[in-house]
Amino acid sequence: MKIRGGLFVAVAMLTAVGVAGAQQAAPAASAPPSGAAPPDLTPVANPVSGFVKAGVARYGKNMISAAEAMPAEKYSFKPSPEMNSFGHLVIHIAQTNNTFCAKISGQTAPDVKMAESDPKDKLVAAIKDSFAFCASALANLDDSKLGEQFVLFGNRPISRGGALVALGGSWTDHYATQAIYLRLNGILPPTAQPEKK
Repeated sequence: MKIRGGLFVAVAMLTAVGVAGAQQAAPAASAPPSGAAPPDLTPVANPVSGFVKAGVARYGKNMISAAEAMPAEKYSFKPSPEMNSFGHLVIHIAQTNNTFCAKISGQTAPDVKMAESDPKDKLVAAIKDSFAFCASALANLDDSKLGEQFVLFGNRPISRGGALVALGGSWTDHYATQAIYLRLNGILPPTAQPEKK
């Protein structure tokens, strides 16, 4: 229980630091350079699907990099015995991407067999392939059918818009978990790496 409580505190602290840092950086990042034209704030045609499709590239880059950063011998790492291993997390990310992107797009999910005992290179390839599948499956998606429903898990209906929001939320959750596992092993996650000059 002490380890789980400690992990919860660590997650809460990392979240608070990330939010505070983002709030401090936001004014500087959003201010146009001196003499520059203000940003274009005209409405966009497909705000929901467009935002999630842009997230495929961003989160794909970060989550694949996180999977690559963890040494192969640490793929069995668990912060505590009752928690999932890092390898299990990578499998879960790939399966989540394949399931959500298939359901949202109406395509068939890739049939990928993975196990926690698989070598790192196979699991990294699976997460890469899952983001490539999402990019392809969501490429022609727009916001015209956000209200349509389908069954995602069990017998619970969800709208296409709800599934898109859940997919984006899963990337945030899963990357945060990857980052914690990396930090617990003394490795800076991709988004915390110093800028390369």
